[in-house]
Amino acid sequence: MSWLGQYNYFVYIVVMMIGLYGAVARPNLVKKVLSLGIFQTGVFLFYISMSVRHGGTAPITVSYTDSTTVYHNPLPHVLILTAIVVSVSTTAVALALVLAIKRSYGTIESDELGEYEEL
Repeated sequence: MSWLGQYNYFVYIVVMMIGLYGAVARPNLVKKVLSLGIFQTGVFLFYISMSVRHGGTAPITVSYTDSTTVYHNPLPHVLILTAIVVSVSTTAVALALVLAIKRSYGTIESDELGEYEEL
């Protein structure tokens, strides 16, 4: 199997690194929250990529007479659907907290919030 056959692994690494860079390098809290969402998307792609088998098919109809059929593992797909719901919920809560910080301190830049902490 060549490295071109595994392009999805390179894609999720790139997506995760973009999200990690945005979370670490950007001082804006909204950009940090969105970058963490991008990072989570990379993790989702990783789990989905692990569940796919070469030559497999979706386990929609199971034939009990043919035991040679290879199926994709459906468990990671179900787990990722749950993780997406949790991800959207935590992103909404994080953005609500950023809004509360903006109302309390008048800024959402983490550099300026550090000055308030020193006082």
